[in-house]
Amino acid sequence: QVQLVESGGGLVQPGGSLRLSCAASGSIYSINNMGWYRQAPGKKREWVATVTRDGFANYADSVKGRFTISRDNAKKTEYLQMNSLKVEDTAVYYCNAAVRKRATMRLDDYWGQGTQVTVSS
Repeated sequence: QVQLVESGGGLVQPGGSLRLSCAASGSIYSINNMGWYRQAPGKKREWVATVTRDGFANYADSVKGRFTISRDNAKKTEYLQMNSLKVEDTAVYYCNAAVRKRATMRLDDYWGQGTQVTVSS
């Protein structure tokens, strides 16, 4: 089985920074795109950022210039560095990865359990 485990959420004041991590484990042959999504109370889950295996990144307009997504392929881990945080960034953040499993060579999407980020004074 494949698991994604997030860490790094918490409470931060507006203008502060947090770094989220997401580590993949299990019977993994390869990982294609990795990404982050978030869901605020009463809202739909929205895409935040994606990074390709080669390190090319794309961002939602709402976080561009403030957030940086990256990955360490050897560690099967992705990161989200969040700077200049705003109250409206408050949400549960979920990591996502397109993983090809060793046993089947099938490519499937996997999700982490979510980590709470709260931006408040």
